[in-house]
Amino acid sequence: MVARPALEVGDIFRDNAPRYKRTEKGHLSLEQLKVISAITRCRSAQLGGHQLHCSHCETDTIAYNSCRNRHCPKCQSSAAKRWLEARQSQLLSVDYYHVVFTLPAEVAQLAFYNKADVYGLLFSAASQTLMTIARDKKHLGADIGATMVLHTWGSSMTHHPHVHCIVPGGGISHDKGHWQSCKKGFFLPVKVLSRLFRRLFVEGLRRLYDEGRLQCFGKIAELVTPALFDKWCYVQQTREWVVYAKKPFAGPEAVLAYLSRYTHRVAIANSRLTKVDEQHVSFTYKDYRLKGRAKRKTMQLGTMEFMRRFMLHVLPSRFHRIRHFGLLASRTKLALARRLLVMPKLEESLTLPSDDDVPFKCHACQNTMTVSAITEPLYLSRAPPRKEC
Repeated sequence: MVARPALEVGDIFRDNAPRYKRTEKGHLSLEQLKVISAITRCRSAQLGGHQLHCSHCETDTIAYNSCRNRHCPKCQSSAAKRWLEARQSQLLSVDYYHVVFTLPAEVAQLAFYNKADVYGLLFSAASQTLMTIARDKKHLGADIGATMVLHTWGSSMTHHPHVHCIVPGGGISHDKGHWQSCKKGFFLPVKVLSRLFRRLFVEGLRRLYDEGRLQCFGKIAELVTPALFDKWCYVQQTREWVVYAKKPFAGPEAVLAYLSRYTHRVAIANSRLTKVDEQHVSFTYKDYRLKGRAKRKTMQLGTMEFMRRFMLHVLPSRFHRIRHFGLLASRTKLALARRLLVMPKLEESLTLPSDDDVPFKCHACQNTMTVSAITEPLYLSRAPPRKEC
């Protein structure tokens, strides 16, 4: 069992959720209300739990059930661990690169009111950009793959949608006869990626607008007028869009270590909280305009503002924020890549441990604890109505 952090996002929600819902009444979506409910009940008696006993030191304790909501900071560590174990067998013995596609602030406003469509467009435009430039013989001339993770927040929890791409340094040649590696320490030209990404994304926005799938409110309410939307799109195409490429990772193991910090984290981790009282929440963040240790600062927000910023990053129902493209999305292509790189074949099956398979550890002596009793949840979801009713 892991020691409970001194400060938790769940405590902030439990103490302030009723007031926040009254303040934001009529402005919260169903998904946001579900997240508030889940985080408030997480690891509490309302969800039930297990009474545990250690036969070694005779310690008795209660472990309450988690909410398993993907937005809960406390429930993501085990999910991230299982996901990484599944990805471990798929790593290739090549350098990996980190590419980030970021939406400009003006486009991010439109994304906020159209999350499912615009976030989906962000994935498709970024993946198409990488695949298209990589297939060009002027740059790489190969079919590549990528694992992409959507982040909608900056370090200060503001709305800042961008997608992190972990890409192997090379791909399968067009004749499928050999592995085509990129230049040492250089993957693809950032300026070329930026220009194509900008064009594909704006073209996608125009299609969504023509199909009537974009909603415009607040500061961008004027975009409901086709002429103004067309002018707005032209302005966005004249701006510089940020595409950032980092140096290659130090081996496949470093890729997994890096992914563990990006795949299942939402908005803020409990470890970043420094002080919580009735009126304010303080947490650490990074000011990327500075370098070295000086960029680590502490920010203080009002409790209601902290919860509002957290709610900005609730994703639409069933929206997948981790996606695979190219050879990493095809088991056949991945097997071919491993064969060209003279690597062992992929395992036919990979059995991952569920939460029920993970043993409870005694916090006093670290021995395995046994379940002596099960506590039923106090809150039971309503069953679907019967046909005769």
